[in-house]
Amino acid sequence: MKIKDFMIKDVISVTKETTIKQLLEILSTNSIGGVPVVDKDNKLIGMISDGDVIRYLQPKSRTVYDMFPLVVVSEKEELTHRLSYSMNNLVGEIMRKKNIHNVQPNDNIDEALSIFSRYRFKKIPVINKDNQVVGVLSRGDLIHYITTKLIKDFRV
Repeated sequence: MKIKDFMIKDVISVTKETTIKQLLEILSTNSIGGVPVVDKDNKLIGMISDGDVIRYLQPKSRTVYDMFPLVVVSEKEELTHRLSYSMNNLVGEIMRKKNIHNVQPNDNIDEALSIFSRYRFKKIPVINKDNQVVGVLSRGDLIHYITTKLIKDFRV
């Protein structure tokens, strides 16, 4: 079975100039957890996920100054401050650029299964020979495909 048989062809992607706010709106509107980051020629340059944003927004390590209760700020206020500070920052600042694993449309499904299991990614970009994004695979879509297509045909 080939990747092209079940990849998502209607790819939602962003550029490195997309703001964090725009990214969050795209993820939320489309109920997805991550997208490929592409250049003007639709070539893969990175990946960004909701987990990357969460790690970006997480509180930094406490400092010695935090021991002195000069100003009491709630966690909600801290998050609001971080969000307002970060919303106009660009995807290019936090996207993953290294260790981006991908597959090609004619690769066997085993290649995707290996990547999903070894690296625990949620999405894998599908690229053509020119490094252009032509699809994506998600773990959920793969499980759905296995459940609806393969298990139905498997009779004990």
